[in-house]
Amino acid sequence: MTTPSKPAGAAEPGADPIVGIDLGTTYSLVAVAGWPTPTEPPRVLTDDQGRALLPSIVRYLPGRREVEIGWPARAAAQEHPAWTIASVKRLMGRARADAEADLKYLPYAVVEGPNQTARVHLPDGRAVSPQEVSAHVLAELRRRASAALGVEVRRAVVTVPAYFDDAQRQATRDAGRLAGLDVLRIVNEPTAAALAYGLGLRAERSARLFAVYDLGGGTFDVSVLRLTPGQDAASPDAFEVLSTAGDTHLGGDDFDHALAEVLGNQARAQGCDATGDPRLRRALLEAAERVKIELSKAESATARVDLGQGRTLERTVERAEFEALIAPLVDRTFAACRRAMRDASRRAEGAPLSAVVMVGGSTRVPLVRQRAAEFFGLEPYTALDPDRVVALGAAVQGSILSGANRGSLLLDVVPLSLGVETVGGAMAKLIMRGSPAPARATERFSTSVDGQTAVRLNVLQGEREMAADCRSLGTFTLAGIPPMPAGVPRLVVELLVDANGVLSVSAVEERSGKRASLQVVPNHGLTREEVERIERESFEHAREDMTRHRVADLIANGKLDLHWVSRQYDRHAPGLLPERRARLDASIARLRELLDAAQRDWRSVDAEALHQAKESLDRASVPLHEAAIAASLRDERA
Repeated sequence: MTTPSKPAGAAEPGADPIVGIDLGTTYSLVAVAGWPTPTEPPRVLTDDQGRALLPSIVRYLPGRREVEIGWPARAAAQEHPAWTIASVKRLMGRARADAEADLKYLPYAVVEGPNQTARVHLPDGRAVSPQEVSAHVLAELRRRASAALGVEVRRAVVTVPAYFDDAQRQATRDAGRLAGLDVLRIVNEPTAAALAYGLGLRAERSARLFAVYDLGGGTFDVSVLRLTPGQDAASPDAFEVLSTAGDTHLGGDDFDHALAEVLGNQARAQGCDATGDPRLRRALLEAAERVKIELSKAESATARVDLGQGRTLERTVERAEFEALIAPLVDRTFAACRRAMRDASRRAEGAPLSAVVMVGGSTRVPLVRQRAAEFFGLEPYTALDPDRVVALGAAVQGSILSGANRGSLLLDVVPLSLGVETVGGAMAKLIMRGSPAPARATERFSTSVDGQTAVRLNVLQGEREMAADCRSLGTFTLAGIPPMPAGVPRLVVELLVDANGVLSVSAVEERSGKRASLQVVPNHGLTREEVERIERESFEHAREDMTRHRVADLIANGKLDLHWVSRQYDRHAPGLLPERRARLDASIARLRELLDAAQRDWRSVDAEALHQAKESLDRASVPLHEAAIAASLRDERA
């Protein structure tokens, strides 16, 4: 029997970790997978304040060798623009002449260095290479990773845009070397995004196509990849970029500028012109950014800007207004998508697109996701944080090079049951553990309170019967339901786990057509040991959990029954025969007594006794309901 060969550049298992780094134009991140144990899932490493993102900004201090990196440099950017270097990724590995189109977007001076390469010119006469600037960012990420992992980090996988040429890739390697890192592999950003979702490891054993839509703060690019799975353990999956297109000056910053211009017009109407006021321009941009972020979750948001001299700009922006403002910018991304799809079709031999992965913080904008779904004809993958997905994918590649086992990410079945929380805190399981992916399930629910206009859905994973004992995968709200009596709205909840293990949850209220959705990776972050523990606990607590779930359901249904009876009681109970009314009153009192006790402590009530009390009320209330129906018919005739 032959031993499978290791991937090129692979490390010995048990060696120091290989981290994944997303060296971004605006922000950078570092992540790790398979450390300290092979089953550890990929995770982004944060600084001592819990921040995952590091601004890709370096501020050089006059007359000193020290620099400020990241957040402190960002805070000083407006006051010291000539000393503060941002967006240096645009200059990596490029001649100054080649970067000419980018220079108008940079607040610092760029000059020609040796071999016509671009250099940043500081006010004190120093000329700094883009590699040196990037090395400071990489060194800061290395320090962060070493502190978080408790070991000296020396090796990394670093991502670059798919369109980077050899010179730009080599410049990235050089920056890593200056930062004290051995860059084992340069990975295309779209490939890393696909790896983060496990697309390569979950794919069918035939070639498939993926599109990666990457809309960041300042740039947009789209890539179409072909995955050709390896035929055996010795041959890894191969990702090939078939086409790439984009716009190096299009991103979320442009959304901010468009909205800031609207706010600036209002400020001008109030006697404040931001044209010659850098402070006010910055304040308007920050307000626009806050509104943009809020509108990703709400239908409206209010911008407030201090104009000085006791004046304040306040303006409410509706999501529809914002979407109309940015629609031309969003449309520009799909012009690039059309080019990429057209170029890829020449090499794809008619293969259909299998998935679309969303990358970049600006893909949180609902209009972007909606248009992407319409353009590609597929629901985009949005389960992973778009700011983190590239770094997570780089970490996955690092774990592969280190020889670590990816554990639960290799599962091709649903590892644990999936469901939603119901009234009373119980878990309604819709997809059972062990179901092969893809899997789909639908269940109908309703409201429990009169006039309820929104329903919060908690998506759960686990084998226990109560939500508190299961893992919450995420929550979302179905809002805008017309006010109706409890139990009347018809809520249809659907869970779908696709072939790549991505869970999409959707909910629709059938009477009004209101919809909401959520997307998660259900087994992401669970090791095999955790799955086994959860299964073991479900067996150990099975009898108790089933009883508790039954009591929770009986409480919810019993309260709803009492609610409906009370709505009819005052009007129709006086007309019942005395013995029927006495039976009804006794049944109401008994059920209320048991429900009160069960809500104080579910163990204090026998579930069967509670069931019998509910059944007794159901029978005793029949004459009441008959009287209500008869009265309704009389009213109609009248």
